[in-house]
Amino acid sequence: MTQILQVSKLNKRFGGVTVARDIDFALDEGAMHCLIGPNGAGKSSFFRLLLGEHAPDSGTITFRGRDITPLRSFQRIREGISVKFQVPGIFKALSVRQNLQIAFQHHLHGASLTGTIRQVLDFTGLTSEAATPAGVLSHGQQQWLEIGMAVGVEPRLLLLDEPTAGMSPDETRKTGEMLHDLNARGITILAVEHDMAFVQQIAHSVTVLHMGAIFAQGSIDQITAHPGVQEIYLGAVDA
Repeated sequence: MTQILQVSKLNKRFGGVTVARDIDFALDEGAMHCLIGPNGAGKSSFFRLLLGEHAPDSGTITFRGRDITPLRSFQRIREGISVKFQVPGIFKALSVRQNLQIAFQHHLHGASLTGTIRQVLDFTGLTSEAATPAGVLSHGQQQWLEIGMAVGVEPRLLLLDEPTAGMSPDETRKTGEMLHDLNARGITILAVEHDMAFVQQIAHSVTVLHMGAIFAQGSIDQITAHPGVQEIYLGAVDA
């Protein structure tokens, strides 16, 4: 299977704290992969390295066969990487439709823009809320809006930072169904998550980070049965 993302010997330190320690990581195209680990394991730092918000001290990041290590964040987005952070980055005073228009307007125009907004509204279940100020939406709806904003430009790789944080069980289940739908459309998904029920719902495979390094990798069954993972992670709260 073709690898869409390859990370080799990635290292990053902030003062005396190592947030990435010789990370070797590969992600198959079409995968749904979850990244878990205790608080302070380096998950968010790893995401920011992938996005270009942090520059590594050493190591390389390759996306679809191209070394993107020197590229800035906006250049990586143009290459086909999109992201949804834990806290929704929406314009709360603007309508749902206006938020989507702002997200897509640099990539789509005219009928393509209108059609994509219509499709995303349908996909996220927000068609009836199109004229509603985004700040009035429920927490789960705001998260779905931002997922829609991230996928409307059809990325090849979608990064999700705790996409179900604060959601009800029903909202969490629906989010999992949405991600399966996106994956079936050809979008590779890499998600940081702490809700193990959600990880079980979506993950083809799982990587555990601990103290900035990869601690274990495997299927969800292999990870949950791993005694070391149980000790460092399972049952802990990951802020």
